[in-house]
Amino acid sequence: MNILLRVNNLNVTFATQTGEVNAVRDVSFSIPESGTLGLVGESGSGKSATALAILRLLPPQARVTGAIHLGESDLLCLPEADIRAVRGARVSMIFQEPMTALNPVMRVGDQVAEAVLAHRRVGKREAWQRAVEGLREVAIPDAEYRARDYPHQLSGGQRQRVMIAMALVNHPQLLIADEPTTALDVTVQAQILDLLGALREKHKLAMLFISHDLGVVSRVADHVAVMLGGEIVEMGPVKRIFAEAAHPYTRGLISAIPTLKTERARPLATVERQSSTAPAPPLREIAPGHWARTTL
Repeated sequence: MNILLRVNNLNVTFATQTGEVNAVRDVSFSIPESGTLGLVGESGSGKSATALAILRLLPPQARVTGAIHLGESDLLCLPEADIRAVRGARVSMIFQEPMTALNPVMRVGDQVAEAVLAHRRVGKREAWQRAVEGLREVAIPDAEYRARDYPHQLSGGQRQRVMIAMALVNHPQLLIADEPTTALDVTVQAQILDLLGALREKHKLAMLFISHDLGVVSRVADHVAVMLGGEIVEMGPVKRIFAEAAHPYTRGLISAIPTLKTERARPLATVERQSSTAPAPPLREIAPGHWARTTL
């Protein structure tokens, strides 16, 4: 199995007025071609910082060390012009709130076409046609007509579909989805997850799917990495993690997933958060492909 993305010993440190903050600490993982890794954890666990580090979109006060290989290229060592060519072409990203990610004063079709023009040597007419085709592929009805709408004229689910179309219009190898369903109701959330799954299969995409919800991740990912306090505390195949979770934090996330299969109404489980400053055992392989920070 060919590895598309390999992250080795990634560290992200932010300089603040009160000192340095270690947002990501010694994170390593890989994603094979056409594979999906779910990165799950609570707010502040380092998930989004990891994703932004891959595309070198962190602010200037962030210090990033380690290695991030996309194929043979170490993205952290590429010149700025080369990393700009990677963004949106070889690697694309979907953000969680499309209303802030989309330009409110541009037609959505123009925004998708702009992504085409940034990476393909085509004219404006062809870029527009590709944009309409992209909107049609993500199941926006009357795509040619709706391409002329502005973001505020679309529903939340339709805006997220526009973001997906924009991310995929240049046929990237890797799609990073950062909490893409958080702002949506559960029905639309399910539709977007099904759409992402279908597009992943159609285009043979590799995907890094980021969420705070382990239940959502289990629907789309082959493997999962659980983050806490900037570190990966457990990682392995989704089915294995759900059946044999080894780290207490992972077990807490699983028990907190709401279910209809309860005998009577009961309070939702809560997750006991461990201090990120407490000494953590090393990440070790406890079964083939299953890694966890545990002393057991």
